[in-house]
Amino acid sequence: MRAYELIKETFFRGSYIWIVHVAWLTIYGVYWWLFLPESAEYGRFVFIWGGFLLPLALSAGIFGDDIASGRICVLVTRPFWWGELYLYRLLGLSLQGAVNLLLAGGIATVLYAIMRKGSIDGLAPYLVASWLLFNTWAALSTTLSVVIRRTYNSLLLLVVFACGYFIVTMLMGFLGQQAGKGVFMGFVRYFWPPLELLFKFAQGEYDKFSLTVGKFSLPKSVACVVHSFILTAAYSVAGIVLLTRRQFSRTRD
Repeated sequence: MRAYELIKETFFRGSYIWIVHVAWLTIYGVYWWLFLPESAEYGRFVFIWGGFLLPLALSAGIFGDDIASGRICVLVTRPFWWGELYLYRLLGLSLQGAVNLLLAGGIATVLYAIMRKGSIDGLAPYLVASWLLFNTWAALSTTLSVVIRRTYNSLLLLVVFACGYFIVTMLMGFLGQQAGKGVFMGFVRYFWPPLELLFKFAQGEYDKFSLTVGKFSLPKSVACVVHSFILTAAYSVAGIVLLTRRQFSRTRD
């Protein structure tokens, strides 16, 4: 029952949550209606809107609002481990992302059935990749919300991503073929939310390759999925540690 209540809270913590979902679903439908895209084009659009921007919108202030209002003091005095609060809120976000992305696929299917234009073949991998990306961004944003009040966690991530993309592009041109380029790109690729890896996974670029470590071999597409779950878990552990060790005040900000 406690798990159900904590998960449900993420769906009903503000009316804007439902506004975000309706707005995103409307955008999916309008995009299909106007451009009649092929599955890869629609998949790329959903990957950005549903996998990257949606978790930032839904996780804005997920802990920051409670911390700023002092409500967090009431929540953490209840007889359960504080980490449960983090885990169930993140699970609630993940379920919202799954529902939204399934509806995005449903919208494409219905419009394709009505209009018989565009294509939905091969859309499923993009939806899976979008959900995996959603989870990593949601975990990172939720962790930031533990230490940043109000809704600035999502705004900060968006600004950092935009600035980071610009800096990475500049450094790539500056480093050229230098040895440090591989180390730098490895850090960006494996410690930051896996945009590139999951995008290539959705496109099917890794289906014919295997990742071999010693005697063990794993299809690279599966490795991408495992990597995204590991990152989500790592971001979550950091958030749980911060939440359980932080001191809170009842004073409203």
